[in-house]
Amino acid sequence: MTPRLVVIIVTYNSRSEIDGCLESLVRHRPAINHEIVVVDNASQDGTAGHIGLTWPAVRLIEAGANLGFAAANNVGIRQTRSELVLLLNPDTSVTAGAIDRLVAALDADGDIAVAGPRVVNADGDAELSFGRMMSPLAELRQKVLVAGADRRLPIVAGWVDKATRQRQLVEWVSGVCLLIRRADLEAAGLLDERFFMYIEDVDLCAAVRARGRTVLFEPAAEIAHLRGRSVASARRATHLAYRRSHLAFYEKHHPRWAPVLRAYLRLRGEEVGGRR
Repeated sequence: MTPRLVVIIVTYNSRSEIDGCLESLVRHRPAINHEIVVVDNASQDGTAGHIGLTWPAVRLIEAGANLGFAAANNVGIRQTRSELVLLLNPDTSVTAGAIDRLVAALDADGDIAVAGPRVVNADGDAELSFGRMMSPLAELRQKVLVAGADRRLPIVAGWVDKATRQRQLVEWVSGVCLLIRRADLEAAGLLDERFFMYIEDVDLCAAVRARGRTVLFEPAAEIAHLRGRSVASARRATHLAYRRSHLAFYEKHHPRWAPVLRAYLRLRGEEVGGRR
């Protein structure tokens, strides 16, 4: 019997954090019939071997190379057949009922294609895990809010906490934890693989909304995100990956702004070059 939901987790040198994620999925097992698939991007720290020995119930797919986040997720998507797909980061911990609440949100409204939960950090502080379509002004706004919340500036942190407790239709939700109907995912062409890492979630939600479908932020579902741990050992590489995705997004969605962004990066000494 084909599970109704597949949880896809992409790993890359994630041995130190994957156990916590998988343990939370077992401890707070979704009521919906599901399977868990880990796609390993040729980790060098033994992640794949560890999962194979420690988590026999988890389906492991070895990508054979570091394909990046979007392409590796697409590998998992293409090798499964579930009605619903949950993209989940390995540095997360799922709380009781979180996945079921996301599923319930989609079941209650056929117009909703994507749902994302409230995301909190290790200290329980809310992350701003949704936003407006990426543009120069929207980026500035998002960065100010995220930086202010990270620094726990009272006014900003208070606003973020309040905003993340309101159920609302949004323009994108974070790929840290993103539930989507397979039909909408396939209609969007899966994740755009020009984004090696970062911003593919904003792009995917844009493709979904372009078809007249909606994206929901569902605060009744909550997950913890131990952000930073998975990239701490490769900060330069991840920053470069972000910049390449950043530029690719502007070339795709805001082509008039792309030369301005490229010039700005050049002034900062950040030559991103071509796609990895």
